[in-house]
Amino acid sequence: MNVQDIINTVSSKAGLDEPTSEKVVGTIFSVLEHEAEGTSVSSFFAQIPGADALAQKYDVMAAGAANSGGGLLSSLQGALGGVLGEKAGALINGIAALKASGLDMAQIRQAGETLIKQAEAAAGPDLTNQVLDQVPSLRGHLGL
Repeated sequence: MNVQDIINTVSSKAGLDEPTSEKVVGTIFSVLEHEAEGTSVSSFFAQIPGADALAQKYDVMAAGAANSGGGLLSSLQGALGGVLGEKAGALINGIAALKASGLDMAQIRQAGETLIKQAEAAAGPDLTNQVLDQVPSLRGHLGL
C-alpha cells in the first residue's frame, strides 16, 4: 500500500475531497516526522512509499506553513513552539494547518483515525504504535 492508496481511503471514508485528504495525510505524516524520534519513523515511512515526500510537501515547520493567517493564533503558535520546542510546535502547527483548511475537529479525527488504520495495514500495528507512542498528544487530537 502506498501513500496514494491511503489518501484515497481517507477521502472516501472521511467524505473529503482528494486534495483535502492529501493535505490531512501529509500534515499528519509531517507531524510524525518532526515529533517521532529515532529509526522507527524512518522504518515507518519506508513501509509506505511516498509518505516521506508527502510529509515534506506539507512540512508543518516550514516558514509560514501554519502561520499564513497571522494574528493572535500565529503569535501563540510561535510562542508555544519556541517555549516547548519543535516537538510541540509541530503538533500545534499541524492542527492549526488542518483547521485553517476548513476542517473541524470531527473531520480531522475521522480522517486521522482512517489514516492510522491504513498505516497499520501498510506498516504493521507494532511499528505504527511505536511511532504513535512517541507522539502521545497526537492520539488525543485524533481521538485515538
